[in-house]
Amino acid sequence: MTVVFVHGNPETSAIWGPLVDVLGRDDVVLLSPPGFGAPLPAGFGATYLEYRDWLEDELSRIDGPIDLVGHDWGGGHVLNVVMHRPELVRSWVSDVVGLFDPDYVWHDMAQVWQTPGAGEELIANMMGGGVEARTELMRSLGIPADIAAALAEHQNDDMGRAILALYRSAAQPAMAEAGKSLENAAARPGLSLLATADPYIGKIGTRHRAAERAGARTEMLDGLGHWWMVEDPARGAAALTAFWSTLD
Repeated sequence: MTVVFVHGNPETSAIWGPLVDVLGRDDVVLLSPPGFGAPLPAGFGATYLEYRDWLEDELSRIDGPIDLVGHDWGGGHVLNVVMHRPELVRSWVSDVVGLFDPDYVWHDMAQVWQTPGAGEELIANMMGGGVEARTELMRSLGIPADIAAALAEHQNDDMGRAILALYRSAAQPAMAEAGKSLENAAARPGLSLLATADPYIGKIGTRHRAAERAGARTEMLDGLGHWWMVEDPARGAAALTAFWSTLD
């Protein structure tokens, strides 16, 4: 068995550190999407479909069975894969299933990134202030200091370009169109992690609705926010372990 974790924006695989420590498993693979802690290859356009294809290729190289876990855009890539090629995994987990509901509206920062000019200005402010300033920005979002510093070290021009391209490729109605295939995800057992204090993924009702369409059970993480895996790694690990235990 292999557990594969995929992180999102503006992150690196360091975001999984506390959770992986609690899990205590030796069959974990951490995948870093291009531009997010990994180089941005020449010719890679960083659209959401290119990330889907990247993840499919990575999974095809890993000995299975695979239990796939994604957070933030990593969770988006997970859904795009299991809607397209569910046979690549044994199971899947995502904390952003609600992005694929037809009524989802992108959060305010995403809409800025999707706006030419304003998006470039915001990215320049985020990425151009030096490691200390970037660390403080991550800390202000509730990320522990050591993890914030690890993320800030790899926040660079590549990540900035990837953020803009990814979010612009996913501007509505793109995600609503992608979500028309949500039922395909039911081909494999799925878990929707619903952190109730996460302000980025839409209303709780739409998140439940999307999970139901994807054939996924929902695990409520009451009171936890977007970065639940560093806020309470023990609770996150317990939710994952309980889900995987139902597959044996």
